[in-house]
Amino acid sequence: MKFDPQTLTYDQKGLIPAIAQDADSGEVLMMAWMTAEAVSRTLQSGRVTYWSRSRQAFWVKGESSGHVQDLVEMRVDCDRDCLLVLVRQTGPACHTNRRSCFYTALRDGAEVEIMAPMADPS
Repeated sequence: MKFDPQTLTYDQKGLIPAIAQDADSGEVLMMAWMTAEAVSRTLQSGRVTYWSRSRQAFWVKGESSGHVQDLVEMRVDCDRDCLLVLVRQTGPACHTNRRSCFYTALRDGAEVEIMAPMADPS
C-alpha cells in the first residue's frame, strides 16, 4: 500500500509531532513539528525536514549548522497522530549544542542537567 501523508492525523494548525531518535543507539534526540509537505519532503530527499512554528517556514535539520539528520526510517504511531523518525545524526541535535534536547532530568523535585554541550570541533 502506497503511503499518503494526507492520511495522517494533524492538529488544527496542520501539524503533527515528530520524535527524532538515533537509529543506531536508540537515543531520543529531539521533538519537532511536521506538516504533510514536510513529511513528503523528508521522504523524497532523505533529509529530515520540519516545520518551524516561529519562522512559519520549512526547516531542513542542519541546513545552516551542518548538524544534519539523514532519514533511516519513518514510523507512524497507532493513532496516526505522531511520527518517529529514525535518523543518523551528524553533530548535536539540539540548538544548545547538546547531543539531545532532553538534557534536563527531574530528580527528587529538582531539575538536573545531565548532559553537557558537545565540544566545538573548530
